[in-house]
Amino acid sequence: MPVQFGTGVSNKIFKKAVDRNRVKRLIREAYRVQKIQLQQQLENQKLQLSIFFIYTTKELPEYKEVYHSTGKVLAKLCTIAAEIK
Repeated sequence: MPVQFGTGVSNKIFKKAVDRNRVKRLIREAYRVQKIQLQQQLENQKLQLSIFFIYTTKELPEYKEVYHSTGKVLAKLCTIAAEIK
């Protein structure tokens, strides 16, 4: 498995577990949809990567915001992985 993924949301910011779980669900779904290119890049280069997303904003996000932000991070990681070897 070339990529390990995790996510975290502060219980100081989101007091209700329902809100924390919703944010984590959104992040996991956005990652699941967009992870293919990064996984292929890492498999081709025989690299491994651990990623942990921490959500720190105080507002509940919309899915498209999370999708866009996650996509930018994964694209950046993909370019960094391409430059390693």
